[in-house]
Amino acid sequence: MQDLPSLLTLSCWQDYRSFYENHYCRAKIITADGIRVYFSASKFNHAFYESSKGKSKNEFSQLRAERMPWIAYTLKHPDASLYQGWISATKTYDPARRVSVVYGDFVVVIDVSANQQNQLKANFVTCYVAENSIDRIRKSPVWSREECLCKLGIVE
Repeated sequence: MQDLPSLLTLSCWQDYRSFYENHYCRAKIITADGIRVYFSASKFNHAFYESSKGKSKNEFSQLRAERMPWIAYTLKHPDASLYQGWISATKTYDPARRVSVVYGDFVVVIDVSANQQNQLKANFVTCYVAENSIDRIRKSPVWSREECLCKLGIVE
């Protein structure tokens, strides 16, 4: 894919955290369809650590971290494939959780909600290389603005 961003190669996890905070937490990221996405510093561990040997998110993921520049490109890409996200606790798809796919099996997950003016906004949840689940993701219901607005009780 011609517009695929380069992989990010930094020396340690602290440098990746700084990059994330500077380029995402302190930046204004808006999706191709006009939804402002907010990034919390507290999401760094969830997004860039993986579980190993039955432990919970204990190992820094170079694979995820080096794709950090792909997050903004994926969210801003006008041809991204958009799917409803799976909520494991309820075992249902959620029209307010959006999974964006542009680059192979790399996915970006956001939770969509409304601000005080009833405009859509979103919070970054995670990103990962979905090598084991991309087929399932691509078979998920397509995300639609209308269904999301309906779930949130917003009339445009």
